[in-house]
Amino acid sequence: MSSDLSSTDPSAAGSGTVAERGEGVVPDDSVRTTAEPADAAEPAPSGKPAASGTPARRSHVRRAGAGLVTTLACLLLLFALVVPSDLTGITPGEFVRIPIDGLIGVALVAVLPPRPRLAVAVVAGIVLGLLAILKIADIGFYETLNRPFHPVFDWPILGSGAEFLIQTLGQAGGIAAIAVIGILLAGLFVLMTLSLLRLTRVVARHAAGALRGTAVLAVAWVACAALGAQLVPGVPVAGTALGRLGQVPADLNDHEKFAAQAAHDAFRGTPGSRLLTGLRGKDVIVSFVESYGRVAIDNPDVVAALDAGSGRLRAAGFAARSAYLTSPTFGGGSWLAHGTLLSGLWIDNQRRYDSLVSSDRLTLTRAFKNAGWRTVAVMPGNTRPWAEAAFYGAQRVYDHWNIGYRGPGFNWGTPPDQYTMSAFQRFERQAPNHPPVMAEVALVTSHSPWAPTPRLIDWKDVGDGSVFGPMAAAGDQPGEVWRSPSRVRAAFTNSVVYSLNTVLTYVETYGGDDLVMVFLGDHQPAPIVSGPDADHDVPITIVARDPAVLDRISRWGWQDGLRPDSRAPVWRMDAFRDRFLRAFS
Repeated sequence: MSSDLSSTDPSAAGSGTVAERGEGVVPDDSVRTTAEPADAAEPAPSGKPAASGTPARRSHVRRAGAGLVTTLACLLLLFALVVPSDLTGITPGEFVRIPIDGLIGVALVAVLPPRPRLAVAVVAGIVLGLLAILKIADIGFYETLNRPFHPVFDWPILGSGAEFLIQTLGQAGGIAAIAVIGILLAGLFVLMTLSLLRLTRVVARHAAGALRGTAVLAVAWVACAALGAQLVPGVPVAGTALGRLGQVPADLNDHEKFAAQAAHDAFRGTPGSRLLTGLRGKDVIVSFVESYGRVAIDNPDVVAALDAGSGRLRAAGFAARSAYLTSPTFGGGSWLAHGTLLSGLWIDNQRRYDSLVSSDRLTLTRAFKNAGWRTVAVMPGNTRPWAEAAFYGAQRVYDHWNIGYRGPGFNWGTPPDQYTMSAFQRFERQAPNHPPVMAEVALVTSHSPWAPTPRLIDWKDVGDGSVFGPMAAAGDQPGEVWRSPSRVRAAFTNSVVYSLNTVLTYVETYGGDDLVMVFLGDHQPAPIVSGPDADHDVPITIVARDPAVLDRISRWGWQDGLRPDSRAPVWRMDAFRDRFLRAFS
């Protein structure tokens, strides 16, 4: 340890308690006996004035440095014990908490002999280092997904985040960012352990006072726990830092709970001839519009786009019904929403998703396949083989590599939504006498970072996508947009308006009596756009020209048009599969 980490408090130096306990502390300039006052200076030789570098001056600087190091150690410990994981709306009252874990630690340090005390400090440093990393993960998840990090099943999401960094920042920039994050997290373990060792020595040198203070705070903790005292609603004064780990048993038990839910399937074994009879001969598109949440419906620009689209569709003979679904995810994790809607099971974590795609659950896509449709998945953001295709029942997958795009990447390197829909039309619906097709389509232009955003062009000019090159170069770049929250929100709005207009103009251009379009959001955008108190609701709309299609869902109570208002029905997203199959089978 450095001399800074072994320096002592001068107020306790004269008591002799350190030496009497055999702790082997060697006095330095900051620890003086009564025969050598702390403010005494060595006489200057030959009667000359004392130089600025005298031992007294050096001792004062060292004491100030030692105090600063101790203060920083306390702040790091405070972060691990009491700083809230959700940084939105932080108030001073959230820091007025008494963590029982900290009190127990102080009491142990004050009464244990040196060797066990050292072992306790090292173990506590490692544990608190883990808690600090968990808290950092919580903060990141709250800022992006509006929920805490689940250590049992959220690790794959970190891998997806790393992939997103590489795609957004480039190979070199993404790897460099990941390396810096790894180094900082590893350093946190070291700093936390060193901080605990330093604070352990401070407590040991003031053992009597530490025990008295701990006793007072323990009585206060018991009283606050008995009374349920809260200075901030939902934040008890009597707390425990290790309580955050209580989520682990619940997460471990979630697997059994999910298995019990998945065992019940009202449509298991239903013959294909009895499925989806009300949609025979129709091309059915289920399109997920990235980040299209309820918050978008409150935006005047989005409202204007939907209202204008409603007018154009009515003029073309189409009608629409709209409502809300409650998504299992927020700010990201689109595949969880896809799995929930198509399977009829609540998929709110990665472990459930992994269990789902390894099962034989009947998905909406497979139901169409069993009933005679050609089934495809259009996933322009997928850069690796999509193993889940077999589970969902997709007979053909169009991904980043085979969708034929020759233009520049938008957002995180994906083609514009207009190209995605144009390619689907060319590959599947344009062929004469093509069989009815059911497609799951991911529209990802409205995915963060929401820049640059292309503009709509004439559908006949889309071609191989190279026409979008000048738009990518001229559009706002992520580095510029993300300097300001207001610019982020504006970019989000622009991208959602673009994605919605892509869907609506596709229906206008390529629709007909044989098209049924279902489009919905996968989740709300990140809290930087949606705010800290947003719900998980996303709009959903069904568009068709054939009135018999919408007559089938008349009992749902969905509202006319493309824009549901606050009175529209709200279903959980996992309810959609069964209600859809019942309505059309």
